Amino acid sequence: MKKELVVGTARAARGTRATGAIPVGARAGGGPIEIPVIVANGAEDGPVLWIDGAIHGDEPEGPLSVLRLMERLEPSRLRGAVVGVPVVNVAAFEATQRGNPGDLFTYDLNRIYPGRPDGHLTERLAHAHHAALIEHADMAVAVHSGGAHSYLAYAQFYTPTPAGLELAKAMGPRWDLLLKSFADRGSPLAAMKQQGRPALTVELGGLCDTFPTRFYANADALTGAFFNIMRHYRMVDGAAEYASRWMVGQQKTVVLAPASGLWVSEPSVLRQRVREGDRLAQIYSLHGDVVADIRAPFDGIPFGVRTNPSVQLGDWGVFFGVVEEEIAG
Repeated sequence: MKKELVVGTARAARGTRATGAIPVGARAGGGPIEIPVIVANGAEDGPVLWIDGAIHGDEPEGPLSVLRLMERLEPSRLRGAVVGVPVVNVAAFEATQRGNPGDLFTYDLNRIYPGRPDGHLTERLAHAHHAALIEHADMAVAVHSGGAHSYLAYAQFYTPTPAGLELAKAMGPRWDLLLKSFADRGSPLAAMKQQGRPALTVELGGLCDTFPTRFYANADALTGAFFNIMRHYRMVDGAAEYASRWMVGQQKTVVLAPASGLWVSEPSVLRQRVREGDRLAQIYSLHGDVVADIRAPFDGIPFGVRTNPSVQLGDWGVFFGVVEEEIAG
């Protein structure tokens, strides 16, 4: 590893931490468009772990978990380096929206990645992030959640390679639902896959779950997983912990709302194995009639449910995975 790790304007010598930003451009008023970064450069050689938060601006669990990780991480005891990006899409975060409301053409950063250097605004943002990610990262984790509409619980998407599976297992005991991602474009995970490097997209929380005690609990669960990864790869001292078994499969579908009205999820389906035809939710008209009865499309496991009760025809409703095998820990 280099004695000094430089990511954007952040320059961290061995055994130190530094802050800076990946420059993208300037706003109409002259202020910078940039991606904030925190770099912890270890005192000894080792891999570079890259962690992204707020690729979607209404998902604050990533920012808090990255900040809490960097508070607790001691670069002088670190082997390798950690690059933390608390907020990838700053304009979306400022607006508490999924994407940048100022970009009507490439709104969702996690669908147009790695972007283009001469593209629309979010494409340029993605391109700048991608260049730094690919230059430095040996492995990457992107933190997501249910945002403004849903709650998602302890699910992760991984590159379906031996190295990707190893990284997924290293998240720790609570992260036992592993969903294969076969996409070759659109996200940092896909970009890392093209480079033959392991990456994860992890899902935990939602704006419904940001009451202070819950917000901190979710952030600490993520921070604990990051430290478990570092223990697994011998970046920090200590023994890593693992799940007793992993459920491995794919996200087969997102169950969409077949009607508009008041959405009410079943209280006991989240992260439970369900059978085809089991009820997942109901939609009520504002006159009190049940206008839709949402049922499991096949045997599987709902790992996310809608929490915004106001629902329009075609909105996201239930994130639904299928378990193809179980692997003993």
